[in-house]
Amino acid sequence: MYCPFCSNENSRVIDSRDSDESIRRRRECLTCGLRFTTYERIQTRSLIVVKRDGRREEFNRDKLWSSMKNACAKRPLPIGSIEKAIEEIETYLVSAGRAEMSSRVIGEIVMERLRSLDRVAYIRFASVYRDFRDIESFKEEVDALLQPKKEEASSQLSFLKDDELTPVGRRKRGRKPKKPTAQI
Repeated sequence: MYCPFCSNENSRVIDSRDSDESIRRRRECLTCGLRFTTYERIQTRSLIVVKRDGRREEFNRDKLWSSMKNACAKRPLPIGSIEKAIEEIETYLVSAGRAEMSSRVIGEIVMERLRSLDRVAYIRFASVYRDFRDIESFKEEVDALLQPKKEEASSQLSFLKDDELTPVGRRKRGRKPKKPTAQI
């Protein structure tokens, strides 16, 4: 393993931990003394991506990472959510069991995942991926994104009756008044 700082080949493993689909290793360079992290994962058969123009190239996780990172830039997302989304997408692609997949299908899968993760990131990714020709087509995409939210709210049934929705007056705190006892 080459040190990313001094390019020396000598390093030692300080710590190893299992991660989701990989092994995380913390290493220390024996030459410069700096520490770095590596991840090892099982190499599965490679997925071939069929581009729009018919070219074929191997699936590149780094390209997916870069495009999703750009779409999610400056968004208030939980730490690790992009990495988790990439893991889920990659697992789905591998589990599909196909040797080749079109870039269009992969793009749709990424957009669907971004839609559930962050709507602004979804629109950013879609604006590049779908290559909108004019502002109207972009507006239609935004409207379609907002539409399900309106339908979702109106299609939910209330579990309360209308008379239960009226506000209740304030109750007095403290003990309940004593009931009068019958005198014999």
